[in-house]
Amino acid sequence: MIELCGVSHAFGDRRVLHDITVTLTEPRIGVIGSNGSGKSTFARLLNGLIVPDAGWVRVDGLDTRHQAKAVRRRVGFVFQNPDHQIILPTVAEDLAFGLTNLKMKRAEIQQRVDAMLIQYGLKDWRDHPAHLLSGGQKQLLAIAAVLIIQPSYLVFDEPTTLLDLRNRNQIRRILWSLPQPIVVVSHDLDLLQDFDRILLFDNGRLVMDAPPAIALPAYVEQMAWL
Repeated sequence: MIELCGVSHAFGDRRVLHDITVTLTEPRIGVIGSNGSGKSTFARLLNGLIVPDAGWVRVDGLDTRHQAKAVRRRVGFVFQNPDHQIILPTVAEDLAFGLTNLKMKRAEIQQRVDAMLIQYGLKDWRDHPAHLLSGGQKQLLAIAAVLIIQPSYLVFDEPTTLLDLRNRNQIRRILWSLPQPIVVVSHDLDLLQDFDRILLFDNGRLVMDAPPAIALPAYVEQMAWL
């Protein structure tokens, strides 16, 4: 369970979130809102990438302010742009990076890397320069590099925005296949229409918390008047 209580946050003089209190328990939660509404900041709070100025965020009882390392082990985060996430030169090295930091044995690392390469269609690119992959392959690598750690929860920030239709459909299938609870920030409303719950942000405030059948039409109507 991920809990936020009285959470506010500012960047300098600009307050981007105001007094957010919410508990996340459903398997599939979507986060929507216009650009600058605070949704990406909200997502980064969930695994301690950002620590709130006020209030607290807890994951399974662990406070992001004081137990950030344990929280990040539980909550995997996939960035919108995979180039911000890919670290090491080759595909296999990048997949192994997180496991190496966890001090796993070499044989187990190799086994997990091999399994991920096969599962995500990257086997033939094992030794390929990671930053020279196609956009779709980079996104697959970024997702696989998070999943290989076997987190308890997953947060995705705009996972389909930079992709063509074929790759967007592939990412959608992956999202639905994941056993972990996921939180997905997205402008792709079709992706979210069958989710369990939608959080709608506006001007740094959580203005609606409802099923997709209610929240998505409300958001579309809101945007039509802007």
